Amino acid sequence: MVLIAFSGVSLAQAPAGLPPVSNGTTGALPSLGDSSELSPAAERRIGDRIAASIYRDPDYVDDPVLVDYLQGIWQPLMTAARARGELPAELDERFAWELFLIRDRSINAFALPGGYFGVHLGLIGSVGSADELAAVLAHEMSHVTQRHISRLMTQQSRQAPWMIAAMVLGALAASKNSNAGAAAMVGGQALAVQGQLNFSRDMEREADRVGFGVMRDAGYASQGVTGMFEKLQQANRLNDNGSFPYLRSHPLTTERIAEAQARVQLASAAARPSPEKLAAQSRMQQLHAMMAARARILAVPGVDALRTMVVEAQRRAAALPAPPPAVSLASVSAAGVRDAGALYGGAFAAAQLREFAAARHLLGRLGPLAAGAGPAGKAVELLAIEVDLLEGKTPAAAAFADLGKAGSRAELLLQAKALMAANRASDVSQALQGWVAEHHRDAMAWQLLAVAYGQQNQPVQAIRADAESRAAQLDYPAALDRFKAAQGLMRSSPGRADYVEGSIIDTRARQVESIVKEQALQDKIDR
Repeated sequence: MVLIAFSGVSLAQAPAGLPPVSNGTTGALPSLGDSSELSPAAERRIGDRIAASIYRDPDYVDDPVLVDYLQGIWQPLMTAARARGELPAELDERFAWELFLIRDRSINAFALPGGYFGVHLGLIGSVGSADELAAVLAHEMSHVTQRHISRLMTQQSRQAPWMIAAMVLGALAASKNSNAGAAAMVGGQALAVQGQLNFSRDMEREADRVGFGVMRDAGYASQGVTGMFEKLQQANRLNDNGSFPYLRSHPLTTERIAEAQARVQLASAAARPSPEKLAAQSRMQQLHAMMAARARILAVPGVDALRTMVVEAQRRAAALPAPPPAVSLASVSAAGVRDAGALYGGAFAAAQLREFAAARHLLGRLGPLAAGAGPAGKAVELLAIEVDLLEGKTPAAAAFADLGKAGSRAELLLQAKALMAANRASDVSQALQGWVAEHHRDAMAWQLLAVAYGQQNQPVQAIRADAESRAAQLDYPAALDRFKAAQGLMRSSPGRADYVEGSIIDTRARQVESIVKEQALQDKIDR
């Protein structure tokens, strides 16, 4: 199927400066070449159709903290792919290169047409390091940069794009509910070709080879491949109980296993990380442990599981010295990594259970363990804001929040919510206007901006921001409806918005209406 699960970490690219490992015949694996007849623009249109449906799925998750963590891994991969020449300029500009978080406890990631990628919360919660996660993401990225999806679609050129999109959505639904998946598939013909859209072994090996090179050039350790590879092998031996969906559609082969072992061994022999690199890796391990705990909680494991996390965190907190020693930025011990992950998870779980005193106690014990002012320390600060917001309190951070100095999207949005709780909506709207001007596809920022305008009794601006949030998630008919509502309000209540705001709304309404008409026409052509 077109949704591509990461099915193994068989990597056939030698690290830079080393001779290529033989594949058993002719040495380095050749590029498969681009045999696609599907243009990047057409592939992007199909991807947009699928993405629009995913945005509306209740299991789609936009958690700013986890999204920032994923982006911190993803962007170095993108930079490395560009530097290596794996990402052609046309694809870089035309494709979305967007990650979706999916509320699903299974261990999976998949690539979609047009540069969209799905990551299950179960994957983040199960991998042992950022390096393992980078191995998965680099593999999936390489399926897209090497045009594997479009090549498969070319093989099914008799299928209309709308049917291909429907088939992919059916496959996504089937990964959670087989009955729903069958219902979502459109027509027997789509069902018949589903099995023919799996990646070939050569495509998997090419994604392995390219992905490994991208991952290593981005600065990630080859041990991440080893860790993910071991998980796959173990799941394979246990005959996969359903928690590893990609093992069913892309089983491991002895050839890919052998290549993976050879490549990782060569890379490990050549790599001798500096003390500074090792220290950075240990700090990243601490942050990953915290984000893995967060992912497991956002996957909604149930009250019993949340309670278990709280109890484990309280046990670890009791075992720490009082107060626990502050951790140096130089290094974090393995015990410090485990304790930080458990305490973060326990605090977040306690907040979900509305046990706010317990959450704050665990946060107090966690603070000194986080690596100073680094990413882990910032994650603790943001969790403290979330705990206050969940309790309905004005976060203490509102007293000193400066949105102009926010260092990340998560920091900006959570501090904005803190300021909203402190009745400082004007500060929020001013900061978010600048943010959405540069990040026009940030639906959550637009939604928060709509609320801020509403609190300031600016309904036209609020409706326009709501419209932009719909457009950001590719729901153009809904966006057009909201833009027209804003126009109607301006006509019925002159003076509700100034000339500039009215001109922007009129322009955006025309642009979105043009997109809606173009999509309707394309649907007729495709059918």
